[in-house]
Amino acid sequence: MGTATKEKKQVAARKELYSLGSTHFINDLMTTGIVPALLPLYKEAFQLSYTEAGVIMLVSTLASSVMQPLFGMFTDKFPKSWYLPFSVLLTGLGLAFSGLVNSYALLLLMIALSGLGSGIFHPEASRGAHMAAGNARGAAQAIFQVGGNFGQAVGPLMIPLFLLATGIKGLAWFALVGALGTLLIINIMPWYRESLEKDRLKKKNQIAGKRHILGLVGLTMVVTLRSWTQIGVAAFLPFYYLQQNISLAVADVYTFLFLGAGAVGTYLGGRYSDYFSHKWLLFGSMFLTIPFAWILPHASGVWLIIVLVLFGFFVLSSFVVTVVYGQMMLPNNIGLASGLMIGLAVGAGGIGATIMGWLSDNYGVEFIFDLFVIIPFVAAVITLFLPSEKKLLEENGAV
Repeated sequence: MGTATKEKKQVAARKELYSLGSTHFINDLMTTGIVPALLPLYKEAFQLSYTEAGVIMLVSTLASSVMQPLFGMFTDKFPKSWYLPFSVLLTGLGLAFSGLVNSYALLLLMIALSGLGSGIFHPEASRGAHMAAGNARGAAQAIFQVGGNFGQAVGPLMIPLFLLATGIKGLAWFALVGALGTLLIINIMPWYRESLEKDRLKKKNQIAGKRHILGLVGLTMVVTLRSWTQIGVAAFLPFYYLQQNISLAVADVYTFLFLGAGAVGTYLGGRYSDYFSHKWLLFGSMFLTIPFAWILPHASGVWLIIVLVLFGFFVLSSFVVTVVYGQMMLPNNIGLASGLMIGLAVGAGGIGATIMGWLSDNYGVEFIFDLFVIIPFVAAVITLFLPSEKKLLEENGAV
């Protein structure tokens, strides 16, 4: 049973949590879901190189992810309920206008605005999931995070189902999608304002928990390497199969299978993380990714589908674990911890995508798929040096 108690784990505010998860779906569909899949369309519309296409991912992830720890630190001190509806609306408007601009510079600006909205959303929404968790932090984060990961998975399907027919100008419709997310989150604002006040009073009378900075640095490194693998595959799988004369529509379906399986892994890994060791679940996730990364370039037909599904499942099965793990290492800075785990480390995947774009220009797209075998191996080794959650709980007087 690991370090978790045998008592039944229950989520305190399930209805509000599902609203947060649904909004998370919409937000991530419009950023980490659709932007990587849009790279071939942006590349064609603006006559870009692979490196310039990679810069689009870099700008998106810098704005949406790398900035999250700063937003998290700010909202830890000054949490406000209006951050949530504003952030989702900004995400939708930025994406919508990216399909209407006529220059590469303006495209990057719109992508940055969309990413900024996402960067504001995640730390505050993750705080909401934490407050709704009751005594089932893993299960609560699983419900919240699976919305985002499923949004990432559905994003590529927007290309063959919609945008191949309309072109990038069809992105204008995502202004309405952002408005829908805004309405969903406004529905829970009374609960959220009340919860923020209760959380403020609780912190006022709470003894500060011990931070584990070295552990957090190691965990951030692992999540960064995991992100390089996940975002790298999502961004360059369409390019890889286009070179093999497979249509963009089929390639995006393959990307959906990879990310969809990751969403399932996110939910199941988080749902049962309350009962098992976080450290060893994380190690298993990274270690079991390695063989499927190695087989992927050599698989075809039904075997390709199986490999993509298992690869996606294992690489993201530790997503919730790392969020809860990071919050345990920074027990009094939930926004900052969430920003690090969901934001900074994931944002580093955008830097990885830019490097991979350069490598693809110089050595071919096939070369970077060899890296996806090495990267999770290094992550698995680093995991072995992380503190166990039992130690973290003992340090904070929770056991």
